[in-house]
Amino acid sequence: MPPALGATYAAGAGLLGALAACSAKLALGTDYLWAACGAVLGGEETAVEACAWVPVILRVACGALVFVFNAIMWTFFAKALRYSSSSAAVTVTSTASNFIFSAFFGRWLFGEIHALLWWVGISISLLGLLLLHTAPSLPEQQISLKEKKK
Repeated sequence: MPPALGATYAAGAGLLGALAACSAKLALGTDYLWAACGAVLGGEETAVEACAWVPVILRVACGALVFVFNAIMWTFFAKALRYSSSSAAVTVTSTASNFIFSAFFGRWLFGEIHALLWWVGISISLLGLLLLHTAPSLPEQQISLKEKKK
């Protein structure tokens, strides 16, 4: 199996973790659900009657999605550990992709804006991730040291 498969599974685990967090925020925040229902129906008076059960149904559905996304996320994470040579690389890749996807989903779904310091921090994390993935693995280093001694 190619080593990139572990990184792909780890990035997928981060995406699924971000989707689980978005589902949890939607399940716990009724403001988003009421606003969406009212916008679809087009008026406050009709929205009060028609939207009475919509937030409850959407809360239950979003709550269920939290568990579904987390279950799939852990499956992806386990597969990433299996296909990768380093558990540190899998953990950092999953965490970094989770941060990035959470930022995009937060902006797209909830209108959140992150400060410059947040972007500097994630950029440093991504540079570390790049170093982690481009560094030779330990067996390759040992082989090259043995060849130098000969």
